[in-house]
Amino acid sequence: MQMNSLKTALLATMMAGALACSASTHAAQSTGTFPTKPVRLIVPYPPGGGNDTIARIIGAQLSEIWSQQMIIDNRPGANGIVACQITAAAAPDGYTLLVANVATNAINAALYKKLPYEPIKSYAPISLLGSTANFLVVPAASSAANLNDLVALAKKQPGKLTYGSNGIGSSQHLAGVMFNSAFGTDMIHVPYKGTGPAMVALISNQITMSFANSLAAVPHIKANRLKALGVTSLKRSSALPDVPAIAETSPGFSATSWWGIVAPAGTPKVITESISKAIRQGLEVASVNEQLHRQGVDPRPMTPGEFHAFMQEELVKWSKVVKASGATAD
Repeated sequence: MQMNSLKTALLATMMAGALACSASTHAAQSTGTFPTKPVRLIVPYPPGGGNDTIARIIGAQLSEIWSQQMIIDNRPGANGIVACQITAAAAPDGYTLLVANVATNAINAALYKKLPYEPIKSYAPISLLGSTANFLVVPAASSAANLNDLVALAKKQPGKLTYGSNGIGSSQHLAGVMFNSAFGTDMIHVPYKGTGPAMVALISNQITMSFANSLAAVPHIKANRLKALGVTSLKRSSALPDVPAIAETSPGFSATSWWGIVAPAGTPKVITESISKAIRQGLEVASVNEQLHRQGVDPRPMTPGEFHAFMQEELVKWSKVVKASGATAD
């Protein structure tokens, strides 16, 4: 009897301990003490492009805010599909995040007949990071001094000039499709596995031009490795105000990029809201805000609900653009 009583007491103590531990974990999450271990941030493209750059900028801030390491995990392939699959299949605990972008979470759905993930349903939205225009850039030694020069050059050599992008169906690719349509040119698209490799190819004169996002292009422009002939926003960029908007020559021309953070679907709301608040805090740091603006990026932190609505709008918008362009990846 005494042995049974002892076993019962021990069992009760263990159960009480387990309940206390569970309550402590829940309380920790509720009070915003997430995370308690390193967090992995998956980037859908190689190092050197806009996705990688903004991931490292916000990753450094989150590491400082949380006192936990942010592991930047570059997983390029299939126009971002590889990274999207990995994230969608990860445990929904907040420790695996994805740099969502205009290609992976808006354009791909219209570009591919079938995707192994749902651009919105497969994820728990956390926050938008920022948005930017793409710059039309050519090698520094290019004979084209302005937009009109480039158009004239392209028309003299139909099917000869090339433009690189960070993948089929990206905003950079579609900007080229729109450019051909707007100016009656016939330039050939050359897709790369990311903006970084496309910039290397452009600087080494392997391709004629590119519509690169500002994070990747502006440093090369300021270093005189590339020459900017136009920007794809409706108005000029504050990062390079002397560069004309393509819309000044072709009214309505617009192709912009954006980046955000999402987690696997099913991630608890208390965690997504906690991460969203930390991102806002990081983007509001004066040095970070200034750095992004200097490179042509408009920091735009959002709540999970706001980012969800934003992605839905982008999905509808780019579906129309892709359909009108006739672009397809299948």
